[in-house]
Parts: sequence; C-alpha cells; structure tokens
Amino acid sequence: MNLTVFIIILIAYLIATILLGYLGWRNTRNAADFMVAGRRTHPYVMAISYGATFISTSAIVGFGGQAANLGLGLLWLTFLNILFGIFIAFVFFGKKTRMIGHNLEAHTFPELLGKRFNSRAIQRIGGIVIFIFMPMYAGAVLIGAARFIEETLKINYVWALIIFTVIIAAYVFAGGIKGVMYTDTLQGTIMLSGMTALLILTYTKLGGFIKAHQALTDLAPKMPESLIKGGALGWTTMPALGSPIWWTLVSAVILGVGIGVLAQPQLAVRFMMVKSNKELNRAVLIGGIFILMMTGVAFVVGALSNVYFFNETGKIAVQVVEKGNVDKIIPVYINMAMPSWFVYLFMITLLAAAMSTISGQLHALGTSFGRDIFSKTRYTEDYKEEKSLKGAASTKTGVLIGVILSFVLGLFLPVSIVARATSLFFGICAATFLPMYILGLFWKRANKAGAFTGMLVGLVTSLFWMLFVHEANSKMIGLVKLLTGKTTLLGAPWSNMDPIVIAFPLAFIVTLIVTACTKPMPKEMVEKAFKVEDEQVA
Repeated sequence: MNLTVFIIILIAYLIATILLGYLGWRNTRNAADFMVAGRRTHPYVMAISYGATFISTSAIVGFGGQAANLGLGLLWLTFLNILFGIFIAFVFFGKKTRMIGHNLEAHTFPELLGKRFNSRAIQRIGGIVIFIFMPMYAGAVLIGAARFIEETLKINYVWALIIFTVIIAAYVFAGGIKGVMYTDTLQGTIMLSGMTALLILTYTKLGGFIKAHQALTDLAPKMPESLIKGGALGWTTMPALGSPIWWTLVSAVILGVGIGVLAQPQLAVRFMMVKSNKELNRAVLIGGIFILMMTGVAFVVGALSNVYFFNETGKIAVQVVEKGNVDKIIPVYINMAMPSWFVYLFMITLLAAAMSTISGQLHALGTSFGRDIFSKTRYTEDYKEEKSLKGAASTKTGVLIGVILSFVLGLFLPVSIVARATSLFFGICAATFLPMYILGLFWKRANKAGAFTGMLVGLVTSLFWMLFVHEANSKMIGLVKLLTGKTTLLGAPWSNMDPIVIAFPLAFIVTLIVTACTKPMPKEMVEKAFKVEDEQVA
C-alpha cells in the first residue's frame, strides 16, 4: 500500500465525515433533535442509516470470518435479516413503534417501553441492560475495524484502536443523532459500493460463479478435523442436523442475530425519527437491497476465501491466519487477493461500516445513561429540557463513558470474539425486550406486571444459560468452572443451545401468563398510546 495515497484518501473521507457531523451539530437545537432527529428524517437517510448501523465490521469481518470457517449456511442469516430486520421490522414493528412513540413522546427505546407500560422501573432496567451489555457489542465492532487497520497499515493494534475510537467519539459527542444519521448516509453509500466491487472481483479472481462454488464444494475433505467431528459436512452444505456445529450455526448465529435484530435499541429508535408511515414504506426496498449486499456478499466471499487461500498456499483460510483467529481472515484475504486500489476502497468501506454502527451504539449508550437511567423527570411532567440542549448534557456524559468502556473491551476481549460478542448482545436484547415489545405494540391488554416479570425472566434466564450452560460461552467466561469444576452444568444438546432458544420463549410465555392473571392497564393510558391520527396512518 502506498501510504501517501491512502492518507490523502483517508483525509478526504474524514473531512467529509467531520463536515456532516458539523452539519448535524448546526441543526441540533434541542434534546429532541439530539435524540430523535426532530422526527423528520428522509426515508433514504433513515433506511441507509438503519442498514449502516445494523451492518458493521462485526458482520463483514466477524461473520465473514465465521463463513470462512463454517460455510455458506450463514446465508440463512441474510434471509432472516431481510425478513425480520427489514420487512417485518419496517412494515409491522416500525409503524406501530412510530405511532406509539409519537403519541407518548418517547425518545429512546427503553422510554418507549417504559411509557407504554407506565413504568419508570422498566425504562431504568432497560437503560441499565443497554449500558452494561452494549459495550461488549461496541467493543467487537472496534476490534473488527482495528484488526483491518493493523493488517493493512502494519501498525500496532493498540494504536489502531486508539485512533479509530477517537475519530468516532468526536462526531457522536458533538452532533447527536443528526450527525450520526448524516454520516451514516455517506458511510452506507460507500459500504454499498465497496461490497459490490468485492463480490465482482472475488468471482473474477476465482473464475466465475459456477467454477468458484464447485471448487468450494470440492474442498470439503480439507475441513479441519475438529469441525468434521462437530458435524460439519463442507462449506456448501449445512452441518449434520442436531450436531454441535449445527446448533452453533442455527441457534447462536442465525436465530440469535436474525431474530434479535427486532429488539436492537439503536435500530428501533430510528422508527421514531420519521414523520409518517410513508417514509417507512419507501425505506423497505432500500433497506432490503442494502442488507442483501452487505451480509450476503460478506458471507459468500468469506466462504470462497478458502478456495483462494488453498489455490495460493495449499491451506484453507483458518490455517493461514495467525493463531486461527477468524477475525483476521477477511483482512488477510483483502490484502492478499485484491488489487491495491481496492484495498484503499475497502479500508474506507470497513471504516464506514464500523463508524456507522458504533456511532449508533454510542448514541444509544449515551441516551440510556442520560435519559433512561438518571433522568429524574416524572412521566406526569413535561420534559422542559426538550426545548433546549440541557437534556443532552447527561447524554454526552453517557457517550463518553460508553467510549471508554468499549475501548477497554476492545483491548481485552479474546481472539475470534467479534461474531460471538455480537450474537450474545443480540440474544440478550431478544430475551429481555422482545416479548414485551411485541405484546406492547400489538396487544392492548398487555400490562405492566406482565412486561416487568417477562423482562426479568428473560434477562436472568439468558445470563444463567450464558454463564452456566452454553458451553461455548461458559467455558470462555470460566465462572462455572470456578464454582463447579465443569465447563457446563448440562450435557448435549443443551450445552450447544444458544441462550435465545431457551430464554426468549420462556420470557414470552411468562409475560402472557402474568398479564392474563393481573389487572389490565387504565383505559385512558392505553387509548393514548394507540391513538391513531390521520397524519400517522398516511
């Protein structure tokens, strides 16, 4: 890489990012602007921002690396991401979220849930869950970007992490969600261009679509012995039904992320940023194409990298990278296989992917801290600080703390952690928030007692399963080993099941039962939440 050329390109990109962040700052006049962009976001901006926040270096580097390891079965995650993360999220969840969020003047995801069920405790616990666990996801995104910077520029990993963290923190701290949305749009457009070029160049490099996939199929005997024993049958075939690898792929990766996306705080809040349902309808196609190109390309290229590495070195992808770190497979592939001009483009693509996602994460961390956990305003009072930027001050404190926590985790999380940390956070959100979110949007009878109980059951069950049963996590964390001398409390198949498989259904059932056995909420509160205005259904 010509460092001078890259620095010029990077400076141009950063100047554009800084200008958009400044534009967001200039147009942020009150706390509502800082948190929900004044509720008047353009559909293209909303869709690309949603997609760019959803898709990060975690998807491209982390899950792309997992595709190199586990195969094209990850494309089922692309299908679920489009079905749940775009179509169902925008058409069904988005419209209800926007309506109730407007009616109740909610500015954050926990505040939406708290006001829907008239419970400050739900809002505060929701904020605490986000503030404690989202840094794990943010740290994974930082790692994905820093690993590529380290590999490409040949600089120390710690310095790569520091530089990247400082750049992102600057414009999130100043511009609020408007700065985030503006920069997301630029970054999402760059990401789309970069991933399209990557797909074309990969197939060109490997002799075309049919030849590349046939070569990948023929490589099946070269899979590592550990994966074959775990049930893997090849990179173009799903693992054996019920095998440990099958459970890892289906429960942790496909279901954990594919369903968990519906309860992502940094994504759900975007539905409250548009003026009417028309914007959401227009955003569906844009969002669907974006997710298809981002995740689909990353998973296909990740799997096909095995063909390239075997042709060039006689080794498969996981054998080429240092210590078998799957988080390095995509960076190494790009730097070995792609022309130099593309390395520049992809470097900016990955920076854009990481910056767009982590900016949304840091904004969610900040609003959870300032709005959901420590705000003292009662629901019966008007939020006077919304008319000024005073309400954003504590949010900025939360952003700063979130930056520090995410950076520290970026330093100390283990190797090959990017995809796993992402799946864990998505699963925790699904178990904790999704039952009450679904019922709160679509069932007027849903009440505070059911929502609160289901929330606690989902959170506690998810953490218990993660710490003591799901062996991939419990072994890494080590608490169950310290207490019992074992790596898991239960044997197969339970030890292979991701927490979402147990925690989400249990929390949903408990929410239903407790709701049915307790009093409904006051009629006037329910009517206020579900009030439909002509403008809202337009």
